[in-house]
Amino acid sequence: MTPYLKTQNLTWLLFLTLLTSTISLAQKDVEKWKLQLALGVNNPIDRGEDAGYYSKYINFPTVNLGVQHMLSDNLGAKLDVGYNRASSETGSLPYKMNYTRINLQAVYDFKDLLTFLPPRIGVVAHAGPGVSMTKPLGSFANNTYTYLNFLGGAEVHYRISKSVSVFADAGYAYGLSGTDKYDVTTDGFSFNGDLMYVAFGVSLSLSGCNYCF
Repeated sequence: MTPYLKTQNLTWLLFLTLLTSTISLAQKDVEKWKLQLALGVNNPIDRGEDAGYYSKYINFPTVNLGVQHMLSDNLGAKLDVGYNRASSETGSLPYKMNYTRINLQAVYDFKDLLTFLPPRIGVVAHAGPGVSMTKPLGSFANNTYTYLNFLGGAEVHYRISKSVSVFADAGYAYGLSGTDKYDVTTDGFSFNGDLMYVAFGVSLSLSGCNYCF
């Protein structure tokens, strides 16, 4: 074999090796998963008629737990569950309520657009449909609702390491429910409205970290 052919074969071998390695790495990176846990506060917003019942503006706790999968460098999806507890404000008729939601959301990382931010800081938007389930406690326990919602929000992450970041998350779950409610004069408190929340948590990467903050 001539030196030219040896050189050409070596070049092709190096090219194929590099291409295979790149594809394998990309596949590994794309298959990246994150586990997110956050704790915070919430504010339920009742768009119906609940005369005499008023919730606190700041209610504790809000607990959000989610699993996120990045489909590309910027775009992903996550499935998350949020548990919220709210109670009556001073001057309101007394009540407590559990609000639970499940949402499937699209996720978008703005790191290619917000290039002026420090490398450790990232901004992520999330939005998607879900189901809300509300249940008053005590004597109003039968006044339950299950209805659709649409949630939108944003997270600001601060990277601690390649696989761990802490973040702040603010979101709004808009209730896609009708205006009909239980009769407050005979049935007492019920809720089928919206919910705002602010939570702080940790995000843990469960696989490859090329897309980690």
